[in-house]
Amino acid sequence: MAGLSLAERTRIAVISAKRSQRASMARLQFSPLLRWRFGSASLGNLLIVPQTLRNADPSFWPELKMNQMGLAGIGASLGGRSPFAIRPPNPAWERALHGFGWLRHLEACTDPEAREFARRLAVEWTTQQNGAGLAWEPAVLGRRVSSWLSHANLLLDEADVATYDAITTSLGTQIIRLAASWRDSPEGYPRLLALTALMLSYLCVSGHERQLNETEKLFAAEIESQILDDGGHVSRNPAVLVEILLDLLPARQCFAARGRKPPPPLMRALTDAVAFLRYMRMGDGRLARFNGVSVASPAGLATVLAYDDLFATPLAAARASGYIQLNRGATTVIADAGASPPIEFAAEAHAGCLSFEMSAGPRLIFVNGGSPVPADQEWRAQSRATASHNTLVVNEASSAKLVRHKGLEALLGGAPVHGPPRVESQIEDASGDAVWTALHDGYHDRYGLLHHRKLVLSASGSVVRGEDRLGGLNEALRLEVDLPFAIHFHLHPDVSCRLSHASGAAEVVTPEGQIWEFTAEGAALTIEEGTFFADSSGPRRALQFVLRGATFGDTTVRWQLAIRA
Repeated sequence: MAGLSLAERTRIAVISAKRSQRASMARLQFSPLLRWRFGSASLGNLLIVPQTLRNADPSFWPELKMNQMGLAGIGASLGGRSPFAIRPPNPAWERALHGFGWLRHLEACTDPEAREFARRLAVEWTTQQNGAGLAWEPAVLGRRVSSWLSHANLLLDEADVATYDAITTSLGTQIIRLAASWRDSPEGYPRLLALTALMLSYLCVSGHERQLNETEKLFAAEIESQILDDGGHVSRNPAVLVEILLDLLPARQCFAARGRKPPPPLMRALTDAVAFLRYMRMGDGRLARFNGVSVASPAGLATVLAYDDLFATPLAAARASGYIQLNRGATTVIADAGASPPIEFAAEAHAGCLSFEMSAGPRLIFVNGGSPVPADQEWRAQSRATASHNTLVVNEASSAKLVRHKGLEALLGGAPVHGPPRVESQIEDASGDAVWTALHDGYHDRYGLLHHRKLVLSASGSVVRGEDRLGGLNEALRLEVDLPFAIHFHLHPDVSCRLSHASGAAEVVTPEGQIWEFTAEGAALTIEEGTFFADSSGPRRALQFVLRGATFGDTTVRWQLAIRA
């Protein structure tokens, strides 16, 4: 764990020790001696069937009849076998299979065969499990419990006695296992998912009044620990909030159905998160690609934003989450103005400090690379690098370090990014123009350099002016060796570009024929190939403007993008 401070290494050691302690406690609590604390394994009466807000895919059942099962962005050939009998294409597919979220696709079918198939797979699952492995990870267990509860009508209506008993007995046992193991989830969304599922179980199934009161307090505390004051998530991944809201909104409805007042942290989180998601949308209505945002479902985002009763005052700035938005005319700019999240939440974070995205109306112009879908995880490390973002790179090194450590990666579910430790940001209005100034010290320890960035969006939205400066901490700096730098401006794959006849100039052309002129001084302008990772079909070839030069320790580059009159 080279590059981490003593305090951070100590923090990792503490996280690891706590995780080991939680795992041991989970095993102990699920033992016959303590299992009674979580209630009877008998399911009891199902009081509520919670709503599922995730959209159904009408193509799922026809493809399944053709022995193809698509989960987590990748299809698997069943070859006439059960999906539980084949070798999973990857862990993400396997988790989705055991999570049973796909039941919603079958319940949406009018074909009685689809409903029978769903019941048959649920029963088959109960007969093949030994209580170990990926299927029993708390987050996977939580998703499965939520899915079985939400689709109880599909699984239990018209079921024969043997099927009914197998499913309900298994569900009761799974709820007990979830009560014992949810604390063993990795930090962040997996833990909140597991605890939300447990909360949902106690709301929906009778006989859990004592556990319901205790779990409600834990549920409220976990929400408060993960949802920041501006509604963002502690991981700084805006897309995670969509998944969280799709889980929390049905829980709110179940509180109402039971005649219980939802805990205040739940209601605050719902309202604040909706406001944050509105703030993080680009002109096309989708989320800006920062810190793990991939092919975010527009349907899921539209669903959570459709809850008009969650009225929220629009955010002026998402300071707690470290994002800023500039909006003038039809132009929107969103920028990353924050450091990486705490290391235990940074397994999906990117080294994109001071990067930005820009849209003109609904058309995306400059975009970060985003994250690849689970089927394309070989691109993951590249997508997280600073060079895949619209910002400055020194000596081909990222501004934040990717911490590679087997134990830590196993603990967090991936390698976290670390840094930069110091980030400053300010927004002001200057005669109608929106002005953002910021700096970070991600290159200071290695090269003694600070990156200063200034963006100005004109009052009309027709001009974006930028200034990127490298310099020392307090006084003029002279490096022993000149260092190369590059400022990247990744274009969305749907727009084209070309160099202009004028030196240091290029043009961006949208499909609608709108032309933006890009000019720069202080560095050489080139057009190079790039990669857009956040596409459902896989990484796409794209183009980028790159401003290249070398710094001796104090360098300023100015650039501008303006609509051609």
